Amino acid sequence: MDPPSFDPNILPARKQKGRGAISNSDGRYEKFSHQAYDDGWISGLMEDADTPRTKTTLGIDGARSVITRNQSPDVPFDRSINPYRGCEHGCIYCFARPTHAWLGLSPGLDFETKLFWKPDAQELLRKQLAGRSYQPAPIVIGTNTDPYQPVDRDKQLTRSLIKVLSDCQHPFSIITKSALVTRDIDLIAPMALKNRASVAVSVTSLDHRLSNLLEPRASAPHRRLDAIRKLSDAGIAVTALCAPIIPGLNDMEIENLVAAVHDAGATSVSHIVLRLPLEIADLFEEWLETNYPDRKAKVISLIKQMRGGAIYQSEFGTRMRGTGPIADLIARRFDAARKKHGMTGRSLNLDSSGFIRPNANGQMQLL
Repeated sequence: MDPPSFDPNILPARKQKGRGAISNSDGRYEKFSHQAYDDGWISGLMEDADTPRTKTTLGIDGARSVITRNQSPDVPFDRSINPYRGCEHGCIYCFARPTHAWLGLSPGLDFETKLFWKPDAQELLRKQLAGRSYQPAPIVIGTNTDPYQPVDRDKQLTRSLIKVLSDCQHPFSIITKSALVTRDIDLIAPMALKNRASVAVSVTSLDHRLSNLLEPRASAPHRRLDAIRKLSDAGIAVTALCAPIIPGLNDMEIENLVAAVHDAGATSVSHIVLRLPLEIADLFEEWLETNYPDRKAKVISLIKQMRGGAIYQSEFGTRMRGTGPIADLIARRFDAARKKHGMTGRSLNLDSSGFIRPNANGQMQLL
């Protein structure tokens, strides 16, 4: 069967200011795919017209629990909380994008514009912690989507969850690339002083232009460094996550990244190489073609060299680190930079011994 011929009437996707994804292709579970088609009415207007901006909407997530379990050997925890589905930060590389297909939505623009939250999340969390069979262990907040994305300024859902965990003296760690985390230092710091809380701040690049293109609504690099400084000054252990490392785009910054987060007060640093599962591969290539067309071929080639010739490897043990000489060199450079500044790798050794189980009446009882 011959491949379909190019149709000049199919309208190309157009970049929107403040958004990461260029297109909004249908999810992989949908029966039909949709494309914008020029029927003649808008011919000649495309070049002059401003691209209409897609507004963020916030729907209700009807799930009856907030704690998600995992058995991955790649991470040092077995449970997590993601206050929001979808993420307004719009990071083009976000490995959570494909999960929006489960909702019948696109991992593209839908992921960063059609968000969902649980208004009763704190009650659901308290109920799960009150279960007689529940055994405490560190909960990581923000493993898929950022708990401090812009909508949390108003909803403060993340703060309400931290308040429940603090009331129960339940250990937790937070992952974010937003300076908004400093808003909750008053709750995090007392737990951190008991070794029951920590924070990981993601710093992808010190280059403001690259950061803005990769993560359009996340905090600027200097604001993330300032957040690390404020958290550290409050006695909170901070890990810097240099993730993702993208060969040909930000790998030349490794030594400067480690030095910058160390100077800001981070005591440990870790890295992850770019992951491109499912729809993310096409979204990322489209992003490269739009923003760095001159580097696209080189970047994709380097990524494949870290993945055994494929665009992605999903196996435990290699999916976050890659394989081959390029991945090995990246790891060695991080090890050397970490050693130079006396920093450690990421750990999650938090104290669970003080857990106070809530009961049905909202009171607390010792475990």
